[in-house]
Amino acid sequence: MSDREFKLQLNGEEVLVPATLPLLPLRDVVVFPFMVTPLLVGREQSVEALEIAMERDKLICVSTQYSPETNEPGITDIYPVGTVLKILQVIRTPDQTVKILVEGIARVSIEDLTNNGDFSEVRIFPIVEIDTVNVETEALTRSIKDRFKEYVRLNKRLPDEILMSVLNMDGIDRMTDSISASIVGKVQLKQQLLAEPSLVERMRKVNKILADELEILQVELKIEDEVQSQVQKNQKEFYLNEQMRAIRKELGYGADDDSEIDEYHDKIEASKLPEDAAESADRELNRLAKMPAMSPEAAVVRNYLDTLIALPWHERSHDRLDTKKVRSALDEDHYGLEKVKERILEFLAVLKMTKKIQGSILCLVGPPGVGKTSLGRSIADSMNRKFVRIALGGVRDEAEIRGHRRTYIGSKPGRIIESLRRAGTRNPVFLLDEVDKMGNDFRGDPSSALLEVLDPEQNTTFSDHFLEVDFDLSEVMFITTANSLHTIPAALQDRMEVIRLPGYLDHEKLAIAQNFLIPRQLERNGVAKWKAGFKPEALEMIIEGYTRESGVRQLEREIASICRKVAKHRSEKSRFPGPVSARNLEKYLGPTKYRRRVVERDPEVGVVTGLAWTIVGGEILQIESTSMPGGGQLKLTGNLKDVMKESAETALSFARTRCLDLPDDFIKKTDLHIHVPEGAVPKDGPSAGIAMATSIVSLLLNEPVRADVAMTGEVTLRGKVLPIGGLPEKAVAAVRAGAKVVIIPKENEKDFLELPDLVKDNLEVHMVETMDEVLKIALVNPGKVNSVMKTHFSPTLNRENPVDGVSPTVS
Repeated sequence: MSDREFKLQLNGEEVLVPATLPLLPLRDVVVFPFMVTPLLVGREQSVEALEIAMERDKLICVSTQYSPETNEPGITDIYPVGTVLKILQVIRTPDQTVKILVEGIARVSIEDLTNNGDFSEVRIFPIVEIDTVNVETEALTRSIKDRFKEYVRLNKRLPDEILMSVLNMDGIDRMTDSISASIVGKVQLKQQLLAEPSLVERMRKVNKILADELEILQVELKIEDEVQSQVQKNQKEFYLNEQMRAIRKELGYGADDDSEIDEYHDKIEASKLPEDAAESADRELNRLAKMPAMSPEAAVVRNYLDTLIALPWHERSHDRLDTKKVRSALDEDHYGLEKVKERILEFLAVLKMTKKIQGSILCLVGPPGVGKTSLGRSIADSMNRKFVRIALGGVRDEAEIRGHRRTYIGSKPGRIIESLRRAGTRNPVFLLDEVDKMGNDFRGDPSSALLEVLDPEQNTTFSDHFLEVDFDLSEVMFITTANSLHTIPAALQDRMEVIRLPGYLDHEKLAIAQNFLIPRQLERNGVAKWKAGFKPEALEMIIEGYTRESGVRQLEREIASICRKVAKHRSEKSRFPGPVSARNLEKYLGPTKYRRRVVERDPEVGVVTGLAWTIVGGEILQIESTSMPGGGQLKLTGNLKDVMKESAETALSFARTRCLDLPDDFIKKTDLHIHVPEGAVPKDGPSAGIAMATSIVSLLLNEPVRADVAMTGEVTLRGKVLPIGGLPEKAVAAVRAGAKVVIIPKENEKDFLELPDLVKDNLEVHMVETMDEVLKIALVNPGKVNSVMKTHFSPTLNRENPVDGVSPTVS
């Protein structure tokens, strides 16, 4: 035998062990002698050490690392006592790792470590075990066996078979090492057992460890018994939390629930809730204290208390009531809109004098893109108030406004209360956006729920279904926006002060583009240093030829498109291009998209300019009439809907009763055709009645209609002119199209007075009550009307010869 080798006993046979063996460092594992166990080898150096061991004598030395994170351990990174192993089996896996089955032979002391590059070797020295068999060892053996039996019985992680295999071992040392390997404990504890050379001392340590583990297992069993009655199927999380609670109780810690209840109690005291809210909070807190921690109902109560405490019961922002500064702030953000700004300043003046909000809710009505939503934010900023926007488009559930009752799991407050909590003050500016686009179904009608919110007489005691306590909304400034009033219930309209934003004229769009849109898009697209910019005539051409809107959204998109092309030019050619002018505009935006609809034409027979309202603003309509030989039919084209068709029939009946000097068989032998161009666009409504009546009378009298006149109004069979809606938008469309004269119903005088001064200054407005007045204004030769048309109301009308079977009516 070489002096570098020593002999060890393995299963009754002598094994010659070299003094130097390849090292296999282990993570979180301690291998004892006589222990057969699988190991997974993955590190390259470890795999190489295993290969060397297999080539030699299948012996390898293992030692546990102090830190599992060390990848290339040195002599100071491993414990000084390890184990010599016999490799029994090697299995290679597809992921380049190796699974081996090994058997421990003996304890060894690691004297030195040599790194050979691909693997490490250690110089080892056998540890001489001190075996003293006496009465104490016998007593320790019996105690260890009894305690190990109880340990296996209580520990569910150990199989029962291990008990028989351990207790039937011949040697006391083998039994002690096998039990040491079976104990569930920390690496440091097991390493102490491995390094102990004295059998008696090792047995004492094992006996003490078993005694401590048994005490822990008995406490665990006690905890499990306490919790078992509360555990139900599929409540793993609940079970684990109850175990933790019992453990804390056993260790003498305070209960988590008690600290949570105390925390909520302190928060309730600090928030200084109103009396009814404080009573509700205390009542719910008492319920929470009696509930299991993981109960679903407890989660609802916690959410309720969190919401109640977080609401701004007393917090307010300091209003900026200097009307001059507010006016300046509004002018910086929005061009024009004088009526809206004036109303805001009036509101602030009243607030400054009375120290409380009075008056109705503002409702900004207008087509898209005129600045309704951004105006709400500017109002909040100018007043130094928090701004909250609630989008109501498509909302169908009443609970979105009032909240869900707490009978539902996952219930939560409505948008009003939730937004107040986020705002953190009780006097923010609330913008209820797109209030005209709410729906209703089996879940309720949200517009009805808004009645209480928007009524100054009721919202002082607003009650949310989730809170079930009153909250005062009287200090909130509510602003609503809508594109149309038609879909807003009458009761809701009654609670709001409607302010119309009819749209912008071309010169207003030009000013907005120069002062707001262009600087913003230059900054957003990284071309703020582009000094050439836009020529005014280029902006005018963009407004006329590339947009058709009442607002400025499409205008901003076209400006943004040009800015992106400027950025691309700067990136490719390292310089900015010249200014955008009318001459090179098509280079940036392509051919014009729209033909400007204007009234600049010669007077024509049967052609009248009408005015229409659309969801995106006002438009002009060219109504054309012509006649041809036929059988007395009225043909209507241009995608007209039922109401507009009936209006055309009414206009024809009126014209026939007025043009009584026509040949008796003219109507019977003549077909009339009324056409409204742009047939792809559906058209409806009665407001084109006077325009169609004028067109037919012009055709029957062969008298042209003035080209600079636009009109709107509903006509009756007796020639009365009835009021219509959407006058502000229609008036703006008339100015934009170049009309000089506008005819409107007399009963729309109140709407005319609300028009912006710029519109009134550019139009000659005639307010009429009858078609006779309309014809005198619209026809080129109004005198011909008096000479040709006969009064329908004359009692001397020829009763014996009614026109085409139309019985005359005498008033």
